[in-house]
Amino acid sequence: MKKAFILSTGILILSLSSCKKSEEGNKGIIKSDSANTEIFADNGAIDSTIAYNTDINGKKSIKTDYVYKATDGTLVKVVFNYDLKNRNVSITNNKKTFVLEKSEAKVNETIYKKDDMEATVKGDSLIIHQGNNIIELVKTKI
Repeated sequence: MKKAFILSTGILILSLSSCKKSEEGNKGIIKSDSANTEIFADNGAIDSTIAYNTDINGKKSIKTDYVYKATDGTLVKVVFNYDLKNRNVSITNNKKTFVLEKSEAKVNETIYKKDDMEATVKGDSLIIHQGNNIIELVKTKI
């Protein structure tokens, strides 16, 4: 009887000491980043020209690279850099890349410029003005 009492008391003490409640919470759960990922236009409204990817957990991330198609069927790679200090767009076609700096952003339109080249982004379209040439591009579903 003494052995059973000592044994059950030992098991009880051992089980109580091993079940400490952690103050840090469940370590198996990944904490979400509560930082605001939305980019704002120059007037402070949310810039509608920027697209976001949303994963299955609802976390938003900014989509930066797209394939656009010209009216003649040519495919063009366009990469947007949304860094607050250096916001620009890189347009690549035929192994040539043009980098244009953001000059102006409205709610539905963003304008990038460099020298005589200007690119205007409106929704799914990108219109490039270079000298007297106007090149119209439309975002593809690729």
